[in-house]
Amino acid sequence: HPALAVRRAALLGGPGDPGERELPVESRPFAPYGTALSIALPRDPRAGELLTLLIEYEAGEGPGVCWLAPEQTAGKQKPYMYTQGQAVLNRSFFPCFDTPSVKFTYSATVQVPEGFTAVMSATSWEKQNDNTFVFKMAHPIPSYLIALAVGDIVSADVGPRSRVWAEPCLIEAAKKEYDGVIEEFLAVGERLFGPYVWGRYDILFMPPSFPFGGMENPCLTFVTPCLLAGDRSLADVIIHEISHSWFGNLVTNATWGEFWLNEGFTMYAQRRISTEVYGSAYTCLEAATGRALLRQHMDNTGEDHPLNKLRVVIEPGLCSVNPEDTYNETPYEKGYCFVSYLAHLVGDQSKFDAFLQAYVNRFKFQSITADDALGFFLEYFPELKDKGVDTIPGFEFDRWLNTPGWPPYLPDLSPGEQLMKPADELAELWAADGLNMEAIEAVDITAWRTYQLVYFLDQVLQRSPLPEG
Repeated sequence: HPALAVRRAALLGGPGDPGERELPVESRPFAPYGTALSIALPRDPRAGELLTLLIEYEAGEGPGVCWLAPEQTAGKQKPYMYTQGQAVLNRSFFPCFDTPSVKFTYSATVQVPEGFTAVMSATSWEKQNDNTFVFKMAHPIPSYLIALAVGDIVSADVGPRSRVWAEPCLIEAAKKEYDGVIEEFLAVGERLFGPYVWGRYDILFMPPSFPFGGMENPCLTFVTPCLLAGDRSLADVIIHEISHSWFGNLVTNATWGEFWLNEGFTMYAQRRISTEVYGSAYTCLEAATGRALLRQHMDNTGEDHPLNKLRVVIEPGLCSVNPEDTYNETPYEKGYCFVSYLAHLVGDQSKFDAFLQAYVNRFKFQSITADDALGFFLEYFPELKDKGVDTIPGFEFDRWLNTPGWPPYLPDLSPGEQLMKPADELAELWAADGLNMEAIEAVDITAWRTYQLVYFLDQVLQRSPLPEG
């Protein structure tokens, strides 16, 4: 990346040869969002040969490294720094194979000023005497999941394998909101999808200026402090990030063009956990708000927009699609519909749950394509393969992947009608030509769930859209 200044590169010697051999370094054009780093080796390595490269570089001004002034934090006293790697931003943080198709373990030593704490997406960390923190990630992960945050950060335990991290002024609220909650979600996830392999599941509540809802960095999810509602009404948002522990972090899309493999499976997993914890009515209500977001997205972009396919073409130099462009509602909600369609083909929830466990076990710590995933689905259910379910007219797997537009199949959300109906009725009152304030004020919404309010607002906008501009 242009913001990453590589000073030198050297080939380190092996046992008995402690020397360094300087190597020529060249930056080559690649795409608007990054350049190719080329290091010339003195000879072609042998198959299986381990080489150790030393690369000295400076970073800090690129899009993957975010610096916050004290005024941008919750405490307003000290500055704050964090990194955001997804999709292709960590190339501005450190030299790497910045593609989800490559996974690796890592270790890092981070020295920070007195009064600051460093945290990373790592399976282990150790604080040394000189305010140096040592981190290790024992499992292979793609580059975009390496994350660092430095600030006035403290922690509190909220479960046997979970703690919350936050600025001191937020830590009490964070502990109160999530004490005992995370373990329940993790336990359900393990029952449905298999062992949680990452050891700890910690949450870092970011400063208010953090521009995302959450980022599933393994072992340490970054989330917005907006989730500190005070009444646990938004705790279920964490279920999505927890679900990434199996779908996305453990089994990863090999290219950003098939982002639905991360997000579609995660949305399905999130709603399976939610159904077990909160029931099908609540989950279908939440899914209805997701469907409304997909409808809004496709109305804004046009259904035929190439980004509204589950398989998006990304060819640097040949097309203008940036991997960041794939971050939209299509891989999430259309991807969820496709995974739901696969479950519909199976017809038995317990059998599809077993398939998801087998899928995770088959591809864990790997990066895969849609062909890998769908091929395994047909291999796991040979009776469906024999029926040719991948070529059913109108529902062909190829159509799902390569045709833009509205999903060919929508899962049944009717169990949520008991929660949707009151919101629909109130929306009708608000959208009527003449407002009946007596009838509106007679509706008691104090016991409504958060997603009932969201669904109600969606319905008001659908019935009475705001003027353009």
